Amino acid sequence: MNIQSKTRINSSKEKVWKLITNIENSNNFIRGIEKVEILEQKENELIGLKWKETRTMFGQTATEIMWITDARENESYSTRAESHGECMVKVFILFMNHVSVKIPKTIYSFHQALFLKNSVQYLGKILCPLGFIFSP
Repeated sequence: MNIQSKTRINSSKEKVWKLITNIENSNNFIRGIEKVEILEQKENELIGLKWKETRTMFGQTATEIMWITDARENESYSTRAESHGECMVKVFILFMNHVSVKIPKTIYSFHQALFLKNSVQYLGKILCPLGFIFSP
């Protein structure tokens, strides 16, 4: 499943970057986030930042552990979360025009067991003809 959304902010790229990478205080400016607890953080580095986030969506409260897997300062960053057999990757990209920053966000979600099952079946088709006994 893929979900896309866009946000436009009338500010500089640098100010927007500073805001959207302020994970520790994101509950102050993102609706639905109730609490953020930083679990791991390397000094002065965004990649590897790991946090526990509690949010309410559609009347349900959930807590997820998320981490940043890729970042390019003032350009983009990606997060990952895994929960209940699902894997979710969010990608944030900053585009600057004359007076505002557009932030398209794409969320990719897939079920890990289904992904693994399909991978195992695919490997079986490759390895069985080579003499390997392989049963998904």
